[in-house]
Amino acid sequence: MSIAVGAKAPALTLPVSGGGELSLAKLKGKPVVLYFYPKDDTSGCTREAHDFRDALARFKKAGAEVIGISKDSVASHDKFKAKHRLPFPLLADTEGKACEAFGTWVEKSLYGRKYMGIERATFVIDGKGAIRHIWRKVKVPGHVDEVLAAVQSL
Repeated sequence: MSIAVGAKAPALTLPVSGGGELSLAKLKGKPVVLYFYPKDDTSGCTREAHDFRDALARFKKAGAEVIGISKDSVASHDKFKAKHRLPFPLLADTEGKACEAFGTWVEKSLYGRKYMGIERATFVIDGKGAIRHIWRKVKVPGHVDEVLAAVQSL
């Protein structure tokens, strides 16, 4: 399934780092940056998390929440957050329901081997729950600045 700009964001309630659950519906009224990444504590994912962490004050100034999501467990997320001092929630999509809903569970290829995995992607959801910006096949360098500019333009 693929989702388009202007569509209503899929309903989402998942376990969150630190315990409990987080629902996108509870965040209505403010912009949300939802970024999907392949795996905790890998080089590209760590760099992306650091970039969001380092820009978090600017996202907060724009009124936005930043949320990371992968198929890793809550325990894995808790270790990743503690190790890298990540001050934003990480959602555990262990069953892949959010990845399916947002179209980020895709066939990938590495050295000719095909496999299923999370496509690095970011979605900006406005305060009314509509998707306003989508980045797919994200290249990490400079990405957070692009996302911030999009949030500031809402």
